[in-house]
Amino acid sequence: MPKQLKLVLFSIALVLLSSHRASATPQDDLNNILHRLDVAAANFRSTSADVQIDVATQYPVPDSDIQKGVVYYQRKGTAFQMAAHIAQDNGQPSPKVYVYSGGTVKLYEKLTNQVTTLSKFAQYQSWFELGFGASGTDLAKKWDIKYLGSETINGVKTEKLELIPIDPAIRKNVPKATVWMDVDRGVSLKQVFDEGQGASRTCTYTNIKVNRSLPTDAFTFKTEPNPTYVNR
Repeated sequence: MPKQLKLVLFSIALVLLSSHRASATPQDDLNNILHRLDVAAANFRSTSADVQIDVATQYPVPDSDIQKGVVYYQRKGTAFQMAAHIAQDNGQPSPKVYVYSGGTVKLYEKLTNQVTTLSKFAQYQSWFELGFGASGTDLAKKWDIKYLGSETINGVKTEKLELIPIDPAIRKNVPKATVWMDVDRGVSLKQVFDEGQGASRTCTYTNIKVNRSLPTDAFTFKTEPNPTYVNR
């Protein structure tokens, strides 16, 4: 083949390749991210992470609250559990444990020695597992998703997604969520929940460990003698 013809063919190939890349749409990018989350979810068993939860409210007066602790997530087949062991509230000791399992939330507050049980939370599971083991297919079923591009957090490349709940009951309480995900591990590094009326909840995760052994008490808590039980 003449050298000049080779150069022409090579130039055509470059044009076609660049044209293909230019034709990629945000939906193409989103589909790729959801596929990668499907792959990560298939290998997901558990996660632990340090968490900081920043709660901001505007009404009736501006206020903020910072909680710190450790979270645990575990999936076995279709069974899913999540727990948050909070140690501090605004820098002060405030031990409490939240456990979600089987559609029920239990909260143990050590300072008041009270156990509160909240039933009928199964419809909120997509909220609890958001960014921790949920597949792209699961997310697409529960949320309207918009891809907002890539951002680096603490040296980790993340994909930023805006999520609008499809379920009106969830959307009433959380109109919008924004997550920054390490999609190849299937975990979130940051989540911002818009709770309406100027209220928001920002969760930042560090020291993330995937598919490691979890503590035996990750999804349990031990009460002080004679606790008070409240059912809602």
